[in-house]
Amino acid sequence: MSDDKWQNPVAGFGVTFKAMFKKRLTEQYPEQHKTTAPRFHGRHQLNRHPDGLEKCIGCELCAWACPADAIYVEGADNTEEERYSPGERYGAVYQINYARCILCGLCVEACPTRALTMTNEFELADASRESLIYTKEQLLSGLTEGMVEAPHSMFPGTEDTDYYRGLVTGAAPGTVRQTAVSKGEVPADQAVDEAAEDAEEVQA
Repeated sequence: MSDDKWQNPVAGFGVTFKAMFKKRLTEQYPEQHKTTAPRFHGRHQLNRHPDGLEKCIGCELCAWACPADAIYVEGADNTEEERYSPGERYGAVYQINYARCILCGLCVEACPTRALTMTNEFELADASRESLIYTKEQLLSGLTEGMVEAPHSMFPGTEDTDYYRGLVTGAAPGTVRQTAVSKGEVPADQAVDEAAEDAEEVQA
């Protein structure tokens, strides 16, 4: 037997022998969760401005940047009666298909308003494909102190550029939520009138 044929098995067992003394890497998942890195690429999040308006402007750059075609966006125009974001447009429909998403983060890099970021949440498995399609409502961040749920008016005396410069730190006093007519909501006064008409019809 040549020296090479004799040394090859020994070299292989040498790797095994070294591994015997290394610390075991077994994780007791899901009972114990390992802390993820600060810049971990997990589930996406749609962010808000400090007053509650949405940062997404419906530009669709994230959808264009996605190599897996996992993002679907429909933009719409803001109005003074129903405003979701500073500026002209907002993301009316926003969906991410996690059956396709590869969590590469290219969509985050493409976003011009820092509306889209990635969280540390990685438990996205589900039993159905439909459940893996996350909607805007599921991705939108929650409200914190000083925020008013959109739609509502911009901070008085400001422009959209003031929001991106960080000059708006919260909702103006007295800011109230507008009626989301595009989502089928009815103004309060109209709802009262319709209720009164229904009551009159019942009495008649």
